[in-house]
Amino acid sequence: MATFLLRVELPDRPGALGAVASRIGAVRGDLLAVEVVEHRDGKAVDEFVVELADGEHLSLLLSEIAEVDGVALQDVRPVSGRRHDRRLEAYTTALSILKERSPHGVLGALASRVCAELDATWSAVLDVEGLSVIASQGRPPATQWLAASLTEARAAGVGSDADTGFRPIGPEGGDVGFVDLVAWDLVLAAGRPGWRFGTRERVHLVALAQLADARWADMTDRDPGVNHPGRAS
Repeated sequence: MATFLLRVELPDRPGALGAVASRIGAVRGDLLAVEVVEHRDGKAVDEFVVELADGEHLSLLLSEIAEVDGVALQDVRPVSGRRHDRRLEAYTTALSILKERSPHGVLGALASRVCAELDATWSAVLDVEGLSVIASQGRPPATQWLAASLTEARAAGVGSDADTGFRPIGPEGGDVGFVDLVAWDLVLAAGRPGWRFGTRERVHLVALAQLADARWADMTDRDPGVNHPGRAS
């Protein structure tokens, strides 16, 4: 068996989703999950997790989907095993952050869970003033590049993401994004090269940052003398 994640743009009209699902069934694919990434300009972008008998059926599946009127394949990636339940993932993330007892532990858990929940290739918590990375997961770009990209994003303004505070780098929503960790006076960065963040994922990243902010507020309320991870003790 082989499992793939397909990101598909389709007309935002009744029946379009069913037409894609029907084509998946036509090649005896097992549709494990469907998730809406965003709606824009009369189009919807959805992610389908599909299990096939083997990888050789993938090309047939893609050709079937391409025949659906108005549908365009944005990306396809192999995934290991069954897709995680997003709701369960949210509880796992909350528990991972809440159980940490040190600032570095909280930020390390945050970086790890960003990659797990958003399929990010890397994530980093950046101290812009000190030009250092406090916590990371994967292999983030050089600190200097992150700082320069953040400056570029701030200079350009938040644009279409004014409601969330997500700052994208890259075309059409960006495959690198920054979110302020306001309570920490730090910045959370995440990247998925070649795979842009959709609206839902941008909001999701902001929510993770807000969860970490709430944890820092709780820690400082309990112990006003707790050391900030970006400052010398």
